[in-house]
Amino acid sequence: MNENILIVDDEKEIADLIEVYLKNDGYTVHKFYNGMDALKCIESQNLDLAILDVMLPDIDGFRICQTIREQYYYPIIMLTAKVEDTDKIMGLTIGADDYITKPFNPLEVVARVKTQLRRYVRYNNAANTKEIDAPIAEHDVRGLIINKNTHKCTLYGKEVTLTPIEFSILWYLCEHQGKVVSTEELFENIWKEKYLDNNNTVMAHIGRLREKLNEPAKNPKFIKTVWGVGYEIE
Repeated sequence: MNENILIVDDEKEIADLIEVYLKNDGYTVHKFYNGMDALKCIESQNLDLAILDVMLPDIDGFRICQTIREQYYYPIIMLTAKVEDTDKIMGLTIGADDYITKPFNPLEVVARVKTQLRRYVRYNNAANTKEIDAPIAEHDVRGLIINKNTHKCTLYGKEVTLTPIEFSILWYLCEHQGKVVSTEELFENIWKEKYLDNNNTVMAHIGRLREKLNEPAKNPKFIKTVWGVGYEIE
């Protein structure tokens, strides 16, 4: 594997430790201890994944995440020293795909990196593979069109850029149109992990999806909240 991984953390010991483990697994690592140098790397290198610390001496990880999402859709994993859900929700809402709370086991970081890259590569391959005479897997919900073969989503003819996680959530809901999908079911089918109580991951991604679909908070047209149960596309 030759994937390029960006690591940004002002705690040298942590950045160096992650670098060692990722290099041992064959990844190419671009490591920085501040945000400004990381931004230069983002513009000059073809990256496959970014690991961003939330707290940096110059530019916080949230801002770097936002900058990446303005142009790129590779996975982003946030590192946070805080245990509050606010940091986690903030990161997921602005486009991060995963988060890890410090202190952590470096083997967990490697595992998360592999999971995100597998998902990202799988979707890119699906988008770039042209199957002759194959039926198009597509849902059209009142002008919201999502196509699994091209990995594209359009709303009233205008393309909506989605991260792989956002696409998976929207596709799953469209695939189960008319059925209420519980938060637990959605999480376990998208993240392939056991759902735990008080996990706000799904809620954060649904919020981000609604923003991209220009959904009114109180009366969304597409993704409905069924309180105490989950979400539904009618």
